[in-house]
Amino acid sequence: MRLNVYEFSKIYKQKIKVYHDRKLIKNNFHPRQQVLLFNSQLKLFPGKLKSKWSGPFIIKEVKPYGAVELVDPASSEPERSWIVNGQRLKIYNCGYIERLTIIIHLQDP
Repeated sequence: MRLNVYEFSKIYKQKIKVYHDRKLIKNNFHPRQQVLLFNSQLKLFPGKLKSKWSGPFIIKEVKPYGAVELVDPASSEPERSWIVNGQRLKIYNCGYIERLTIIIHLQDP
């Protein structure tokens, strides 16, 4: 009975791992694509109002094993680039987003 429990536990762990691996989002980055960088070490002004995403930055080169080389287009230094982990990036959808707004005027009875 005890041996069966170990075997069932092993099978359960394998199934859960497959389930969680399917839920992971794979990001395929390409050179000259605009991305936002997640700043996880932001400690100067703690609070919910400060955005932790900075950028947009331009991808210069995609290296193996998820490393990405970024370039800051707003930088005054020519070709200042650095390498970051690809898990800290998300694709920047530039452009104006049209939002639906409804204005309701209330009157006193």
